[in-house]
Amino acid sequence: MSACCGAQRSGNTPPARPVPAAAQQASQLETLAARAPEQLRLLGLAGGSFLMGSEDELAYRADGEGPVREVAVPPFAIAATAVTVAEFAVFVLATGYRSDAEVHGDSLVFAGNLSNETRRLATPDEHAPWWCTVAGANWQRPEGPDSDALKRANHPVTHVSLRDARSYAQWVGARLPSEAEWEFAARGGLEQQPYPWGAEFEPGGQARMKTFAGEFPHGPTSPVGTVEVAAYPPNGFGLYNMTGNVWEWTSGTFSAEDPRPAVRGGSHMCHASYCRRYRTSARTAVTAETSLAHTGFRLAADVS
Repeated sequence: MSACCGAQRSGNTPPARPVPAAAQQASQLETLAARAPEQLRLLGLAGGSFLMGSEDELAYRADGEGPVREVAVPPFAIAATAVTVAEFAVFVLATGYRSDAEVHGDSLVFAGNLSNETRRLATPDEHAPWWCTVAGANWQRPEGPDSDALKRANHPVTHVSLRDARSYAQWVGARLPSEAEWEFAARGGLEQQPYPWGAEFEPGGQARMKTFAGEFPHGPTSPVGTVEVAAYPPNGFGLYNMTGNVWEWTSGTFSAEDPRPAVRGGSHMCHASYCRRYRTSARTAVTAETSLAHTGFRLAADVS
């Protein structure tokens, strides 16, 4: 993954800090789970043939966006939104699941979102120092032990590895989308448009997705982080935030030479000066065990 898109797990864990008491964590888990919807809802798509990939001036050739090719997608179902913090809390409360970030004891966080104390103890990434390995950061503690996700129940769950995403999907009887399914869904019925709503990045000067605003990485002009999963209008298929907000795990691999999992959609950390991967055809790769503050997932399922 390019430096702006995210670092990858190095195995070097920074010094540990005290974590909240078990009772406090359990109370937070129950509070988050109570905010989840009672039913899982996926939208059925008829599938069909579409032109996948891009060769326009915005595309990254090295990412394998091209060549443009016709791809047939069978009917499938996909979630209108990414899995939320509250929904993941239901899973953890029911199963006792521990995410990879919790097992490893750390995760990767944007340095600008850390408290002074947490940043002092964190380990900056060698190649992208605006990313830090933070002991105690995980899906419940997005910026480390002195943070919590209580105000983000309807935001996408983050700090989830590929194993975490697959485990949740299996628990609910779903799966992750293929890259072709993901791109078909993201395009919303439009052909060869860079964004889920068309050709213009901000139609009428209005933002349509969450990306990094300002000068990357040290001069943001708005808060850096996720927004609710249904923020901004949906695309033509009724799907929200297919670009921006969080990268989404898929079932695909990056290439024959690079077997790392492929993620799609870009995130709130994308900025035109470093990473214009907030497009329907954009893709990148990250190791399966890596967890980041800007990576989540949405569900898909087969239909008869």
